[in-house]
Formats: sequence, structure tokens, C-alpha cells
Amino acid sequence: MTNRADLDTVFAALADPTRRAILTMLLEDDMAVTDVADPFEMSLAAISKHLTILTRAGLIAQEKRGRVKWCKLQPDALRSASVWMQGFGQFEPVNLDAFERFLATELGSDTAEASE
Repeated sequence: MTNRADLDTVFAALADPTRRAILTMLLEDDMAVTDVADPFEMSLAAISKHLTILTRAGLIAQEKRGRVKWCKLQPDALRSASVWMQGFGQFEPVNLDAFERFLATELGSDTAEASE
């Protein structure tokens, strides 16, 4: 069972939009720290601080391969938070594949309507 301190750490990490964006990027694949930093208008040191927070929360793992440090998503911490929220009975598990199809359909509809 996940303890309160673990959940506090996970939710604190998820509270920042930059960290949520980083997690979204890592859904696709492992990334080098420099590639994670590219889309953000902040220093590599600032990105490293965000990555440290995500690592401490157990949301990502960092591994050095040669000279490059890589980041990898660790879904277990998110799973624990999701299970905790489901305990309230108001939150259904999120089916990310279905959500992605919904967004594609909605965005496709918006694009088609705009071109008419």
C-alpha cells in the first residue's frame, strides 16, 4: 500500500505544468535530458531540477548511457495515485488509448469545420 508521504510527493510533482509536460513527452519514448530540455525556454539547470523532482517522486528514472543521461517514464507511481483516487468512487480509470482516439476525432472535426 502506498503511504501518504509517497502520494504527497507524487501529487506535488504533478502540480507543476512543466513537469506534467515532461511526463507527456516521455509517454512516447525514453529521452535524453537535452532533448527533454529543448522545447522549454529555461536553462538546462532548471530542467534538471524538474527531473530531480520527478525522479524523487518515482515518476521517472534517469540512467547514464555513455556521456548521455536518459529519462524514462515509471508508471507505477502514477498507478498508485490513480488507485488512491479511485477509492473515492468518483474517478474512473483513464483509458489513454480511447482518450487519444477521442482527441483525434475532435481535433479532426474542428479542422474539417474550419476549412468549410
